[in-house]
Amino acid sequence: MAMKPSVGQPLSRLEGRQKVTGAAEYAADYKVPGLLYGYVVSSTITKGKIIRIDTSAAKALPGVVEVLTHENRPGLAWFDLQYADMDAPPGTVFKPLCDDKIRFNGQPVALVVAEDFEMARYGATLVQLNYEEESFVTSVEANLGAARAAKKGIATALKPPPPAPTGDFEKVYSAAPIKVDAEYQHGIEHHNPMELFATTTVFEGDGKLTIYDKTQGTINNQFFVANVFGLRYKDVRVLAPYVGGAFGSGLRPQYQLFLSVMAALYLKRNVRVVLDRHQMFTLAHRPQNMQRLQFATDENGRLTAARHAAFVETSSYEDYTEVISSWSHRLYPIPNTRFEYKVVPLDLSTPIDMRAPGGVTAMHAIECTMDQLAYKLGIDPLELRLRNYAEVDPSTGKPFTSKALRECYQQAASKFGWSERNPEPGSMKRGNKLVGYGMATGVWDAYQFPSRVQAMITKEGKLKINNAVTDIGTGTFTVMTQIAADELGLPIEDVIFGYGDSKKPFSMFQGGSSMTSSTGVAIVMAAKALKEKLLKKAKEMPESPLVGVAEKDITFKDGSISLRNDPSVHVSFRAIVAANKGQVIKTTKMGKPHLLKLRKYSKMTHSASFVEVEVDKDLKTIVVTRAVTAVAAGKIINPKTARSQISGSMVWGISKALHEESVIDENLGKYVNPNLAEYHIPTHADIHQLEVIFADEKDELINELGTKGVGEIGLVAMPAAIANAIFHATGKRINRLPIHFDELLA
Repeated sequence: MAMKPSVGQPLSRLEGRQKVTGAAEYAADYKVPGLLYGYVVSSTITKGKIIRIDTSAAKALPGVVEVLTHENRPGLAWFDLQYADMDAPPGTVFKPLCDDKIRFNGQPVALVVAEDFEMARYGATLVQLNYEEESFVTSVEANLGAARAAKKGIATALKPPPPAPTGDFEKVYSAAPIKVDAEYQHGIEHHNPMELFATTTVFEGDGKLTIYDKTQGTINNQFFVANVFGLRYKDVRVLAPYVGGAFGSGLRPQYQLFLSVMAALYLKRNVRVVLDRHQMFTLAHRPQNMQRLQFATDENGRLTAARHAAFVETSSYEDYTEVISSWSHRLYPIPNTRFEYKVVPLDLSTPIDMRAPGGVTAMHAIECTMDQLAYKLGIDPLELRLRNYAEVDPSTGKPFTSKALRECYQQAASKFGWSERNPEPGSMKRGNKLVGYGMATGVWDAYQFPSRVQAMITKEGKLKINNAVTDIGTGTFTVMTQIAADELGLPIEDVIFGYGDSKKPFSMFQGGSSMTSSTGVAIVMAAKALKEKLLKKAKEMPESPLVGVAEKDITFKDGSISLRNDPSVHVSFRAIVAANKGQVIKTTKMGKPHLLKLRKYSKMTHSASFVEVEVDKDLKTIVVTRAVTAVAAGKIINPKTARSQISGSMVWGISKALHEESVIDENLGKYVNPNLAEYHIPTHADIHQLEVIFADEKDELINELGTKGVGEIGLVAMPAAIANAIFHATGKRINRLPIHFDELLA
């Protein structure tokens, strides 16, 4: 009986038991002998400089080993690096304890290092600082006059500036019979993964370090540490086999990594630094932004003109950017366009990519504007999308490698019951609730990055795959094991996937919904080379039954190479390794995107979300009662983990639309809700019926697997669909996220 292929099967996560039983070790869990604990002292002002720092009380505590500040930190760590990591935006990277300058509230100003954690934490309360404060700005809305074009940098290829205008937007828009001019505003969001940011640095001596870190990219952090501290790459090893969520916050090295390494090198001891939840709000976040959209159509609903302007927060020292303004032109054909993107420097820490960066921001504004146009035209919102459906990429004129968005619309609308919608706002009721239906489109890039994989057959006939990729909870470990198993015709239990280690072959950081295509393709390439080597070795064996057999006449299955027409004739992997004097048979290959071939095409994933809300007639409380999202993402390797990714994104979409916001006191320049009690996220009671559909989309061009990512595409359409459903229920347009029920009372 033939072994059932693993790819396409809803396999449960292979590391699931370790995670739910507590056996999985995260960055702050590793048992290290002679460990010292570092606790960060954070600034209490937003901008200015330190004029006095007194560490004597902290140093006098029993068990406190050292207090590091800008006045006594070691000099070995400082190079004038503009780009210290692979995800750094243009500007000057933030260097903790570099000088006396305060750039944002909560900035690390000292590190107390002690023999135990509690003494380090207590010592941090005794460090006395005096500041000279300066005026600061923390609001995009209040500082639009400072908006400017962003500097160009190494990230420009992945985050290009807005395209040049097309046609004559002003003339066509002003003369258009149907048009919408709307402004949108988004507050700050913080990633808030369950695992706190932590680093355990093991000092091995002779400048060698082993670092257990919370990161989405072991090699990126190895690159950072080696460059900043002047170490050899091979002497820095970063491990992150388990990551308790990240959502983009671990793309760049965070400051606890720097402080842990600095202290370990200075004291020649093992040092652990863990940020508390409050300190997690001093680093990575989705930036606040404002957008203005002006869309116009003819009488039949065909888009004729579009302007999309975005004003987005960045820090005073780096120019963080996102792709926001140009998404409308990648989704809908519009002959007359104008796109703008400007940064507003603020006295906050540099933002960082957060799940579906730029895409979810843009699509909320675009799809709510489309909804307004539909009501002005008297056209069903779904019909308006179909009338403006792009068969080729409108921004380039290139065909898509595949596009099943139409199927997403049809299948999701049918499953949801969109045809039962009464288009009149406020007309649908259920008891004391106003019922609203809303829909929106989602789009995201189908990224693939170079990745290098080592594949080997062990003495036991098992397949071992090595790659530095992390698994931040997306199911990467399981999915890569499935791909590898099918490539060599092995059961899952005979595949060992080694990952999360900078000593293993190259991988980009995990982000952009790219890892299945990046590492997965590299596995295919390495497996192909390994099979060729195995067959060659098998033919060289004494009295081999495979001598003279063509590659097309053999198959790899059940740990053997066998004749396709006569499986009884076979040579096992174990026998091949034994004949190789017991030496493992291995190969290393690079998987990379087909840039030359694919430059003629556009590569995107698509989705459609349909949402029902109930709004209490009196209290105006909002509940998302059900939602359906259909996704076109090429071949789905594991429907179970992929569905988990989409449903998790849908939950985040509900959170972004209705709950999630970091609130700044503009007088103090600090967040007033830096904790999980007051930073609102959905609970089980907020999440009701969610359904996920995968549209059948075969893509034979995009890569060897036919895959596109699913990490972000389930999120991008949800906030707009919810906002549109609230309008349908109440007749009120609220363009600021998150939407609070009190805005419906006004």
